[in-house]
Amino acid sequence: MTEKKKERINIHEYLAEFEDIPGTRVFTAQRARKGYWLNQFAMSLMKAENRERFKADEKAYLDEWDLTDAAKQAVLDRDYNAMIDEGGNVYYLSKLFSTDGKSFQFAAGSMTGMTQEEYAQMMINGGRSPEGVRSKKGGY
Repeated sequence: MTEKKKERINIHEYLAEFEDIPGTRVFTAQRARKGYWLNQFAMSLMKAENRERFKADEKAYLDEWDLTDAAKQAVLDRDYNAMIDEGGNVYYLSKLFSTDGKSFQFAAGSMTGMTQEEYAQMMINGGRSPEGVRSKKGGY
């Protein structure tokens, strides 16, 4: 029996394929590096005194972190998709929506363009259909 020669995978091409999934943002190492300070900010909200300072003056608190202008604006706008594009990890960002008194379900709904109720009903009904466009290029 002969051993199959292993194909070398170009990691950059492989990871680029994740960007082709419609409506999905895969948390890659590249996103993790980009969002390091955004995620550190979010984790800081685990402490009550930091939540209080943030709520008192969001912009001033954000200015204490080495965030891009886009990341700061995404936080101020509570645009979770933009935060994820800036490297935010949804599990770290949960500290932000919890600070706002919002549920994970609320945030997930907002990321899909649904209300919390619509999102909950979709999940109760079994989630999104696997049918449909599976590629931004239009493939299935």
